[in-house]
Amino acid sequence: MAGEVAFGLRNVQVGLGSRVVLQQVNLSAPIGSVTGLIGRNGAGKSTTLRILLGLDRPASGTALIDGKSYTALAQPLRTVGAMLDGASAIPERRGIDHLRWIAQSNRIPARRIGEVLEQVG
Repeated sequence: MAGEVAFGLRNVQVGLGSRVVLQQVNLSAPIGSVTGLIGRNGAGKSTTLRILLGLDRPASGTALIDGKSYTALAQPLRTVGAMLDGASAIPERRGIDHLRWIAQSNRIPARRIGEVLEQVG
């Protein structure tokens, strides 16, 4: 899957307890494409993204970004942009604090925080 696709899942299967959440998922997206996952609640959209981002592990199969697992990417945050909805935000953390943490943990210059905030308003 390296080179020709931005990301791909091959024969991914995930179970939660005795329940199969994803079964034989095969998905790929060409480089430069915009891809959306649509479906009803519980269809496995978030689980698919969590597998792709290395937050969950499949019982079987592979999930690759540019031919590598997310955790093997040299600069994952510069390769993949993703925001998964959580149960709730941390109330005492301001947005700018979160951006500082992300920048610091990914060796992104602190000046980029202001630049990005200016860009998005």
